[in-house]
Order: sequence, then structure tokens, then C-alpha cells
Amino acid sequence: MLVKKTSKNQVTLPKKIADRFPGVEYFTVTQSGRRIVLEPLEPSRADEVRARLAKLGIDEADVAKAVAWARERES
Repeated sequence: MLVKKTSKNQVTLPKKIADRFPGVEYFTVTQSGRRIVLEPLEPSRADEVRARLAKLGIDEADVAKAVAWARERES
């Protein structure tokens, strides 16, 4: 398959290739000799936790309060 690099250094993955990686939003890019290698970046467990907290309506301030509370109890 042929892909063209734009003036803004962007390329579009052919649909036939992109369809083989459903749900993947990010790729790591490396160079191997004269080749450009894209590898799908799988979501981390941290992303799952953040999504779950957001769904529950828990924000960073709530987490900070919980950590402070837990640290006070350790003392």
C-alpha cells in the first residue's frame, strides 16, 4: 500500500490497515534502519481507573482529600 506524507508531516493509515487495530488511538513510532515502525499502544490500567473514577464523578480534588485522610490515619 502507498501512503503519502503531507506538508505537515502527517500520514493517513489505509482503512484496510487501521481496521485491524480497533479501539487503538495511539501508536509508538520507532525507526529500524530505513523503516518507520508503528506499534499500537494499548491503554494502560491507569486509563481504565481514570475512566471509572470519571464515571463515578470522582475528580482529582476528591482523590487528594482521600489521600490526605489516609495519611492522617497512618500518623
